[in-house]
Amino acid sequence: MDQNEDREEEAPPWKTRHRLPTGPGPGPGPKPRPGSGPSCVSMKSDASMDEPLFFKGQHVSDPQSGPGPGPGPGPSSSCLSMKSDASMDKPMGFQRQHVCDPQPGPGPGPGPRPRPRPSPSCVSMKSDASMGKPIHFRRGRVSDPQVEQQSSEVPTGLQDQTQLDSIFKLLEENICTFVKNELKKFQQVLSPDYPECFESLSDEDEEQRRSSEAFLQITLNFLRRLKQEELAERLHRRSQSGVQQRKLKHNLQQKFECVFEGIAKAGNPKTLLNQIYTELYITEGGATEVNQEHEVRQIERASRNPHRPPTTITCEDIFKTPADRHRSIRTVLTKGVAGIGKTVLTQKFSLDWAEDKANQDIHFIFPFTFRELNVLKQKKFSLVELVHHFFSETTEAGIWIFADFQVVFILDGLDECRPPLDFNNTQILTDVTESSSVDVLLMNLIRGNLLPSARLWITTRPAAANQIPAQCVDMVTEVRGFKDPQKEEYFRKRFTDEQQTNTIISHIQRSRSVHIMCHIPVFCWITATVLEDVLKSTDRRQLPKTLTEMYIHFLVVQAKLKNVKYDGRSETDPPWSPETRKMIESLGKLAFEQLKKGNLIFYEPDLIECGIDISSASVYSGVFTEVFKEERGLYQDKRFCFIHLSVQEFLAALHVRQTFTNTGVNLLSEEQTTSQRSGDETQLYQTAVDQALQSPNGHLDLFLRFLLGLSLPTNQSLLLGLMEQTGSSSETKKKTAEYIKKKINEKLSVEKSINLFHCLNELEDRSLVDQVQWYVGYGGLSIYHLSPAEWSAVVFILLSSDKDLEEFDLNKYRGSEAALLNLLPVVKASTKAVVSMCDLSDRSCAGLSSVLRSQSSSLIHLDLSRNDLKGSGLKILSDGLRSPDCKLETLRLSMCDLSDRSCAGLSSVLRSQSSSLIHLDLSNNDLKDSGLKILSDGLRSPDCKLETLRFGLFNQMMIQTVMYL
Repeated sequence: MDQNEDREEEAPPWKTRHRLPTGPGPGPGPKPRPGSGPSCVSMKSDASMDEPLFFKGQHVSDPQSGPGPGPGPGPSSSCLSMKSDASMDKPMGFQRQHVCDPQPGPGPGPGPRPRPRPSPSCVSMKSDASMGKPIHFRRGRVSDPQVEQQSSEVPTGLQDQTQLDSIFKLLEENICTFVKNELKKFQQVLSPDYPECFESLSDEDEEQRRSSEAFLQITLNFLRRLKQEELAERLHRRSQSGVQQRKLKHNLQQKFECVFEGIAKAGNPKTLLNQIYTELYITEGGATEVNQEHEVRQIERASRNPHRPPTTITCEDIFKTPADRHRSIRTVLTKGVAGIGKTVLTQKFSLDWAEDKANQDIHFIFPFTFRELNVLKQKKFSLVELVHHFFSETTEAGIWIFADFQVVFILDGLDECRPPLDFNNTQILTDVTESSSVDVLLMNLIRGNLLPSARLWITTRPAAANQIPAQCVDMVTEVRGFKDPQKEEYFRKRFTDEQQTNTIISHIQRSRSVHIMCHIPVFCWITATVLEDVLKSTDRRQLPKTLTEMYIHFLVVQAKLKNVKYDGRSETDPPWSPETRKMIESLGKLAFEQLKKGNLIFYEPDLIECGIDISSASVYSGVFTEVFKEERGLYQDKRFCFIHLSVQEFLAALHVRQTFTNTGVNLLSEEQTTSQRSGDETQLYQTAVDQALQSPNGHLDLFLRFLLGLSLPTNQSLLLGLMEQTGSSSETKKKTAEYIKKKINEKLSVEKSINLFHCLNELEDRSLVDQVQWYVGYGGLSIYHLSPAEWSAVVFILLSSDKDLEEFDLNKYRGSEAALLNLLPVVKASTKAVVSMCDLSDRSCAGLSSVLRSQSSSLIHLDLSRNDLKGSGLKILSDGLRSPDCKLETLRLSMCDLSDRSCAGLSSVLRSQSSSLIHLDLSNNDLKDSGLKILSDGLRSPDCKLETLRFGLFNQMMIQTVMYL
């Protein structure tokens, strides 16, 4: 028999026909039986098998023909247990074919008669030997194996049939196992424990998934036949959600598996996201301070190595509840300066989930960016519609995706939200199907009015962190970028030449401003790009030392790259062609206008306002791919931004400088006309200083440093051909420096004073710092009367020191209240502060209390011994000690003339749940019984964390007596 003709296409279970074997009976031959009704068959038979098909005049002999009566009538409806040794279905006959009964009864007659077929049945394929008989085509003959043994016409038939029996036996076993496992899985899906078992639907390969989906349809069909419509609908809905989850995971994996170092443009080298690693640090406390400083200052502060490193968490543990928290975490707010890696972390979180590596208790993750959401601000959506709009693969899952599953929403880039969210006046929504504006949806989602069971991860730059009400945030984390070992590791991976790598690392360590900026991963890339190019053409003595020099070189490198890649010119040709100059001018204007508004992301109306059409912007992003980039949204809507805020600030300063040089117009002046040519360069810089100082969040600080740096002839020479060389006169430079020193003397905030010292560095004026450095080095601050500017210089020097501020002793710099108040920023940055014998007043205590309440304070040990604090001073300090942001662990108050009133303040601190105080020294204080009794109330508190308490001998006995009583 032809092997190709032995194949039988297996029918679905509900189309398989089954019948009982015929028994003996009277009559000339087999008679037709009425077909049975639906049956539930257990195929436990040792020899059950389907009957063969017969086509076009073929004849199929009966395997066990013999005389006997015809069959009796079949049952109308049966539940068959196929325990028979010879049970089998009746064959099908087509086009004049004749099919014999498998077990006819004896009796006369010309031959068997056809019998009606039984109705469909529900089959449990538990048989040990059930099999379908072979199909024979084109006048062939198909016979039973027992008959085949007696035939000599096909000597190989027995061997073929045995092989087929073996194959189908194995096939039946596999199908039975598959059916059993699938039904068990569907039962789990329908169980009350769902969706804990949800992941069982997504751990299959593609072939198995297709089989599972096909069997699901079969199962649904049977459930509906059994009138289990509700059960079928629930199984369909939940199984469909598993399919949608797999699609979502696949799409997120494709979207996030690669990142681009620089700009995501065609041809740029890709980096696998799994190779990126950045640590997260938990920010103690739960609130966020209003930002009043430029992000560079925040990086500078974070660069100091704390005495006690903050608690670190990994990306996958962002929603894990710490042991010391009593409720689960719903909303996490992660802050970090521009370019520090917030977006990459959210992508890593999503990728790990999509690759089944972490957080598989989460069933759906929906990553949104405010850049994309801004485009939809004029439209209305329900929350369900918004999700379906961005993640169309979840549409078929419907609203149940929110009702039945654990969902995480990622909202990346809160600082880029336009306009900012206003939580004070907003409509309340509780229905995920009710439509409203996107900002109303987001605010209700954040407040927990919508989907309180969902989890949220919001990222933002620090300036916008206070937009979210504190009660809506369960945990605040901060991304601090690269530590020193990570910086070195980055450059060693980037460069293969060890000598070149050592030169670059040494240079970065010597330049403090560059070293600080390298905490930002994207700035490490900028630095590597610049230094690699400079080392090719100059010697190491000419490597850029200031930020202005670094960014000038970066712009030159990009112009050279454009010449070679797009203009077909040589790398040694002058970089500034007319087309390049026009591009830089346009980008500079855009950078300046948007910097004034605080925008980092630009849309088409922003470009039109600056005189740039959308097509030109696309050309700029295609040419200056590592300066200006274009992004496309869900429907190819275009957004633009500079690769980092610092690049925007540099180009803005370059635009202001070029405009003044070419036209004499001061863009920073309130009155600007094209005819205005004051030519007073000093006025330009003084206006810039004033506007930077007036900025509430320091957003013009780096712009000011770049603008002053561009005034130097040495820097202008690097841009020869792009901007006219005027070379500020020495008189202009001197007047500008004096104006800055005058401002420093006006008792500015420490953040603004420090930035002005950086500005003096850009002007290469270190006279004030060198003078005070001599005082500090000589140790003679106590004999000099320092001006406010000189005190600011002391602060700048101490905070700029490469040494860790592990211990600050005020007596080294003049142990007085005035010195303490001027050096409070240094106290805040220190791990340990010794302020003994300094004649502290209530004003001093108020200053120290503000340090204790500060989130950014590093103070852990404070020694206030030998100060006459009495009651009022300690009461003021107690307010700071009770703050949830206070990290103080050790407080020494020896010989401070403490009173009963002082004990009341200390007792309230010991009872405070937020207090971290574990060591308290009260020795050499004449405390009375009443004061000790008040103190003991705090010591008995379950929230008291005190481990060490020092007293005088008499007080020690008294407190033990009071505690015993």
